[in-house]
Amino acid sequence: MDDIKIAFRDIDDTSYENIFGRFAEEIVRCHAAIHNKSGLGNEYLGWLEKPRDYDRDEFNRISVAAQKVRDDSDVFLIIGIGGSYLGARAAIEALSNNFYNQVNPVQIYFIGHNMSSSYISDLLELIKDKRVSVNVISKSGTTTEPALAFRLVKQMMEEKYGEDASKRIYVTTDEKRGALKALADLQGYECFVIPDDIGGRYSVLTPVGLLPIAVAGIDINELMRGAGEGMTEYASTDYINNECYKYVVCRNLQYRLGKKVEVLVNYEPNMAFFGQWWEQLYGESEGKDGKGLFPTSANFTTDLHSLGQFIQEGSPILFETVIDIIEPRIGLAIPQIPDAKDGLDYLEGEEIQYVNRTAMEGTIEAHNRGKVSNIIISIPRMNEYYMGKLIFLFEKACGVSGYMLGVNPFNQPGVEEYKTSMFKLLGKPGF
Repeated sequence: MDDIKIAFRDIDDTSYENIFGRFAEEIVRCHAAIHNKSGLGNEYLGWLEKPRDYDRDEFNRISVAAQKVRDDSDVFLIIGIGGSYLGARAAIEALSNNFYNQVNPVQIYFIGHNMSSSYISDLLELIKDKRVSVNVISKSGTTTEPALAFRLVKQMMEEKYGEDASKRIYVTTDEKRGALKALADLQGYECFVIPDDIGGRYSVLTPVGLLPIAVAGIDINELMRGAGEGMTEYASTDYINNECYKYVVCRNLQYRLGKKVEVLVNYEPNMAFFGQWWEQLYGESEGKDGKGLFPTSANFTTDLHSLGQFIQEGSPILFETVIDIIEPRIGLAIPQIPDAKDGLDYLEGEEIQYVNRTAMEGTIEAHNRGKVSNIIISIPRMNEYYMGKLIFLFEKACGVSGYMLGVNPFNQPGVEEYKTSMFKLLGKPGF
């Protein structure tokens, strides 16, 4: 296999071709709504062609800024919440050494995604004697969590560097308006643009994600190449062979059969944050009007020792989508040790990846017997190209799935409810 492929392990051995017949008309309709930009929230479809139409000049500025950070900093501090940090963190962790902050020349830390004074204090204490650069990411500059964090970080940077602090602060925000844009213009921070037609959870392939990813030493050219090829392939009107639409159809079948939860499963620990990015993408896009699957993620085989029992024999509310990375980044053989007495003699000389993938196959079989269906997304290896392609696959599948549900997959009105209640309790003027 030399590409991303989707397979379906249904509890009744239903073929994809059989399933597709039930959804063909809907796929045609939703495909047209996306590509004709005639559906709900169509003003936020900028991500659809971004892998081809991105601003090359800005892309080059990102590369230059990333190299500057790598040359003059020990720490790159990313301030953001939700889509302003999840995609970048997911890609960085998936494409890096599992312990990248211990081995990379620039340590990357995230702040502004919570309001824990302990977390913020611990992080500022950790980096106080290091050379620091900062990327604050916010469309408006007034979102509470990152705004609070930036107040403290800005104070630290100005105490540490004086007027030179402005040369180490990079801003990713609106092109023309907003509190953060006004501050950046006043202070002379280098700015990168959050496009007006792309919502936060779809923004990882914009400067929102690309600057942090580039600072991590990841090849953003290859990332965009993979996304671009995904854009072309998943626009195919040969619906039966479109891997993106296979995922859409299989998960929507499960929803209509009464499933309430989709579990994104990985077998590589550095894919855990990818699961969190996926949770936001689908949770904010589909969870409205009393509809949608609840998206959650699990890290196997670790979580098989905690959640496995429920998945196998618990309430029949879920199905699994498994990310199967066929070739590991690094291979490792099981050594031969005489008289080890650990019961593993029969595996001596085998690759650990063989055991890991066999565990995956065994788990899928067991869960099928427990009446849990599985969608398997097989990826030849995890590199920049396939990460870009996988990101685009999930983004497009999310938009099409939202249209199949009959919701606007590009707004998030419910997110504002907690903010309104919080602001009232805090006594914010106007609330």
